[in-house]
Parts: sequence; structure tokens; C-alpha cells
Amino acid sequence: MKKIKVIFFIYRMGSGGAARTFLNIINNLDRDKFDPLLVTLDYEADYESYLNEDIRFIKLNTKRLRSAIFPLAKLIRREKADIVFSTIPNYNTIAILGRLFSFTNAKNVVREAAYLGGDFKTNLKLKVYGLLYTLSSRVIALSEGVKGNIVKRYNVKESKINVIYNPIDIKGIKTAAENKVLPGRDYHMFSSEKKTIVTAGRLVDDKDHATLIDAFAKVQEKVDCRLIIMGEGELEQKLKQKATNLAIADSVHFIGFQKNPYSFFKKADVFVLSSKREGFGHVLGEALAVGTPIVSTDCKPGAQEVLNNGEYGAMCTVGNAEEMADRIVEVLTLDPPLRERMVEKGHHRAEQFAAEKIVKLYEAVFEDVLQRKR
Repeated sequence: MKKIKVIFFIYRMGSGGAARTFLNIINNLDRDKFDPLLVTLDYEADYESYLNEDIRFIKLNTKRLRSAIFPLAKLIRREKADIVFSTIPNYNTIAILGRLFSFTNAKNVVREAAYLGGDFKTNLKLKVYGLLYTLSSRVIALSEGVKGNIVKRYNVKESKINVIYNPIDIKGIKTAAENKVLPGRDYHMFSSEKKTIVTAGRLVDDKDHATLIDAFAKVQEKVDCRLIIMGEGELEQKLKQKATNLAIADSVHFIGFQKNPYSFFKKADVFVLSSKREGFGHVLGEALAVGTPIVSTDCKPGAQEVLNNGEYGAMCTVGNAEEMADRIVEVLTLDPPLRERMVEKGHHRAEQFAAEKIVKLYEAVFEDVLQRKR
């Protein structure tokens, strides 16, 4: 049987959630049915080293996204691709145009991960993306909330959209989490009896680390603890200054991007997500997988769906430092049996996002679009 050739197109295999999702899909794709090819622009990036050895990987000779259209088109034609799969609106645009200019029978499947929109300018831009998405064969939304947003703001027909949650490499995460050796400069953070709070995410406004730092200052009044913040971004200096102003800088550790955040998750007493909005909240599933209790904002739509409105983790209102602090203290002071029950429920929930299960859904979509007329 002829294998289905799928080109996976992304800007680069960086440290974000989109690249991590691509990694998990490509590595777990059934090689008896599919022939995957990863295509990026000419960048070195963090997740490249985690690709399985049998994955073909091509970098286009450009660092400019708009300049990738015709090289991608040429590649689609040369490789005789059946499907071009992409994610994030800007990259989806290039993938669709590349496929059009390839003048082949290849089909686009685009993935939408973010809950975008709000102001007039952004909503207008989403309508334009929606027009382009009509040229694709299928749109993947990573949650029911994202699907509703695509229908509302992109004007894409509901029948064209499949909801598929993010795949999580549970086996790989658990193996990495058991790594006993933390980076030397970070090991001391787990060498005392202090409780440890961790978070991971880009240091940008949407992640709202500012509210987390405010909440942490309140938690410290009741519990001897430290806060570890993993991630990089434009707000790093501003957030460090905030910690200094609150006189808690000695207990707030900014440790940058970590290739293996799971060893930190595993050793922590609680994982906190402070985001204003999340399409899915990939780190929540990862924290559940290693058995770390969670406190999360009720950011729409992702966190609400992943945690099922508080069934699998404690939740608080977006931007409410007082409420966040209360939830963190509650989790940090849980009786051992209650904590263990929370951990077990988390493991069960994480299994529902296992990469092996989720990738089967992607495979079904790829097979389906080839059997239908656009």
C-alpha cells in the first residue's frame, strides 16, 4: 500500500507549544501508513534534537516567512506530497499559498491552537484567515472553545472543523521527570524543606506572571515556599523588578527555558498556570502526567476543558491574586490522602491526552481528507 506523504510545515522547531505538538505527532505517526517530512525555515531550534532518527527534515533556504511560499511550493511538487499540515495562522497562510502555487493535488490541513480575537483590527484579520481556511480541506481546533471561536470569528463552517486535543508524550515525560540530576545551579532550590511552586511559559502578557508573583507574595505570608519560573520573554526584567519591589526576589527564581522541565514539575509541590487565555494549556496535561497537583486560572477555553472546570485541579479567576493565593495555600496544605487522590485523578486525565491515542485521530483526518473531494 502506498504511504501517505505528509509535509509538516512550521516556522522553526522552537520551544513553544506548536513545535512540541508537531514533535509528538511526527514521532508517533504510523510509519506503515504515513511518510512524514518536516519542513522549517533556516533556523536552529530546541526541539530538533528530539525528532526520531527516521524523520526526514528539510530547512528552506530563507529566514523570512513570506519568502518561503515558492520554495515550499517547489518542495510540495518535488515530493509529490499528499497533505500539507501546518499550525498558527501566519504559517497556515504560507502553507496554503505554497500548496496553491505547487499546482498539485496536495491538500491542506491546518491547525488552530489559540483563542484569538477581541478588538476590531484582530477580528478583521481573523476573517481574512478564515477566507484562506476555506481553501484548506480541514481545520483542526485543539479544543471545543477554539472551535467555537473559529466558527464565530473566522466564519469557517462548523462541518469543516475537527476538535483534537494536544498529544502528550506521557511515557517520555515520565522518563524525563525521573531524571535525578537537575542543572547544577538549580539543584539547591530543592535542598530545603521549603514548599516549591513551579510555572512554565513564555514571559509575555497573556501568561500573566505578574498576578502569580502578587499571589506568591501573599502565599509566603502563610507558607514557607519558593517560586520557580521557567521560560523566556520580553517581560523578564519587569517581572524581576516586581519581585524586588515586593521584597520576595530571593524566593523567586527565573531559570529560563528548560529542555527538561519535567524534573522540576516532579519535584514541585504545586504547578500554577496564571494565563489570561489558553487554547489548550499543554503544560497542564504535562503536570498531570508527572503527578503534580495544579492550580490554574479559569482561562478560556483550554484550562476549563483540560481540568474539566476544576475536577482535575484547583481553579481561580483570571487576574485575581487573592483567590489564586488561597487556592495555592489550599493545595500546599492538603492532607496526604487528599493530595494522593488529586494526583491519581490527574494521572487518569493525562492518559486521555496520550500521544498514541491523539495521533490516531490525526491519522484518521489525514486519511479522510484524501478520500473526499474538497
